[in-house]
Amino acid sequence: MANNTAKDFSVGKMSRNILSQSVPLIVANLVHLLYNVVDRIYIGHLPGIGSLALTGIGLAFPLTTLIAAFTNLFATGGTPLFSIARGQRNEERAEKIIGQVFFWLILLSVILFTLCYTFKKPILYAFGASDESFSFANDYLKIYLCGTLFAMISTGMNGFINASGFPKVGMATVTIGALLNIALDPLFIFVFRWGVSGAALATVLSQAASFLWVILFFKGKKTAYRIRLVHMKPDRQLTGRICSLGLSGFIMQGTNFAVQIVCNMTLRTFGGDLYVGIMTILNSVREIAALPVQSLTAGSQPVLGYNYGARKYARVREGIRFSSITGAVYMVAAWIVVISIPHLLISIFTSDAAMIEAGTRVLRIYFFGFLFMGLQFSAQSSFTALGCAKRAVFFSIFRKVILVVPLTLLLPVHGFGVNGVFMAEPISNVIGGLASFTVMILTLYRTLPKKDEV
Repeated sequence: MANNTAKDFSVGKMSRNILSQSVPLIVANLVHLLYNVVDRIYIGHLPGIGSLALTGIGLAFPLTTLIAAFTNLFATGGTPLFSIARGQRNEERAEKIIGQVFFWLILLSVILFTLCYTFKKPILYAFGASDESFSFANDYLKIYLCGTLFAMISTGMNGFINASGFPKVGMATVTIGALLNIALDPLFIFVFRWGVSGAALATVLSQAASFLWVILFFKGKKTAYRIRLVHMKPDRQLTGRICSLGLSGFIMQGTNFAVQIVCNMTLRTFGGDLYVGIMTILNSVREIAALPVQSLTAGSQPVLGYNYGARKYARVREGIRFSSITGAVYMVAAWIVVISIPHLLISIFTSDAAMIEAGTRVLRIYFFGFLFMGLQFSAQSSFTALGCAKRAVFFSIFRKVILVVPLTLLLPVHGFGVNGVFMAEPISNVIGGLASFTVMILTLYRTLPKKDEV
């Protein structure tokens, strides 16, 4: 193996190490988010059909989230184990983890594509599609699904590029694809007049470019870790360990999948297609606003895991403090900005007057407890980085399944109407964020050994 001393996270300031990982990750994730957000912006402004087309995209979200969930099952499970192995100087195990994750991502991409493509029509109607919105959702999804392999490999394997000490290369993975997507979107949507189908095709081609970049990296001379066929033979024990740790990331996305379905169905019942489209916009705003702190805590994981593997416990506590405090300060600032300019934010995605008026009103409801999401991100990343799979999984389930889903179903029928759907998110953020962060402090942060071990 090549010498990895330059990427030793057990030396230097923890804040600097975390930021060196997080800043490129923030840029990369922001650019990656443009894959979907740019699609929504262009589609939302299609003359005459923008609001309905945006609703169609929203109906396709659960399936794209499901693909992300299975990607996270192996990516977020393998990456912290990879970091811990690097901290232990166990390079053979680190490379084997990469091979296992790569194999399972390929297999799952084939299975998901086959099932989702075959049953997309009944699935979309089950998700709350109307006869009017189905055609837009179907046009988008039948092309988007063709890029399942590209999406899962480029996203899932990129975490290993970051964790091995090449965050700028990881940033380039998504930057290349996103810039291509931004260039192709207006060409396909407006010039060629392919509409929703054009947006999906631009996304697939962009994901293919990112996929190629990742494969070339692991075949190149820069990395000390390669994708080797010998490591792709399934190892039951290691796969089980990866899945147990990745279950938190899987459930976080999986519960998002469930919440999106429940929200779409409830919104269609109490508000119609208009409010399904509005929720698509609010989810876009939330993803953008939460991205920096989500990337900060994600970027801290390989640093925390490396130092935990190296038994540098004081540094682990220092890293948790830095990411938690920095994330909390950012979330407060982001919350103030979002609730101050709701009309402007909604207008970015649509020119429909009715959608802007209703969206401006419910945005302030939806984002009321937004700042507490930072606590959830900090706790989840700390649990995952140090291998505390059960606690990470529990709080993923707790916020979405135990809180959001029942509230989404119950509040609208108990006097709150369509507003009840948008109230479920802030209530769950407050309760879930405080609960998970408190447990992390009491059961993880305070229980780390007081002295480092040599």
